[in-house]
Amino acid sequence: MENEVLRIEHLHKEFEGNVILKDLNLTVRRGEVIVVIGPSGCGKSTFLRCINALEDIQGGQILLDGHPVRRDAKDVTQMRQKIGMVFQSYDLFPHKTILHNITLAPEKVQKRPRAEAEKEAMELLERVGLADRAGDYPRQLSGGQKQRVAIVRALCMHPEILLLDEITAALDPEMVHEVLEVVVSLARLGSTMLIVTHEMAFARAIADRVLFLDGGEIVEESSDPKAFFTKPQTPRAQAFLKTFDYE
Repeated sequence: MENEVLRIEHLHKEFEGNVILKDLNLTVRRGEVIVVIGPSGCGKSTFLRCINALEDIQGGQILLDGHPVRRDAKDVTQMRQKIGMVFQSYDLFPHKTILHNITLAPEKVQKRPRAEAEKEAMELLERVGLADRAGDYPRQLSGGQKQRVAIVRALCMHPEILLLDEITAALDPEMVHEVLEVVVSLARLGSTMLIVTHEMAFARAIADRVLFLDGGEIVEESSDPKAFFTKPQTPRAQAFLKTFDYE
């Protein structure tokens, strides 16, 4: 498919004999936003970590632009540059300024000139409302601000696809909105994203497609998020959504 960015075929993941992901298949098109939901422990975060080759897989394949992504591949570092990932824990270097946190990888890994990396970083910080904090250190920022910096850091690497793993889970409720607004703006700009979240109203608003995982399997998939959240087709998804007030 010409517009295809990511293809996952028969993905199988085990850990110490326990099956975590079972025969997962997924195709992600350029500019598409796919939201992955499901109960805790169903394999959502592991799914994203497999896509970014942070976890070994025991079966199937992951293809980015038609090229296999594997943890043991010689070009895994180059492939990871095309797959941006934002975790719930920010993972910013506490001894480096916000600007340096963002430009470190473009300079060291992609060998981009410092002036070029800093210019783009400042433009992205301006977009998320943090240009005036470029010289600050992570300890001087709120949780929501640090998460916005983490998103900018991923974007500065020019990824083909952005993986967002429960990026609001560690935030106070008041900070959740500011981070989700950034993600919504990225969707409007055409970013390709795969998002794991428990924020059901956000998922309903932003998704082009919804995947419901349970027990390491895709139990239900819908390209009509409104219909999914209004009337899911499977009993398991129906039971899951009854635990949320997402209106």
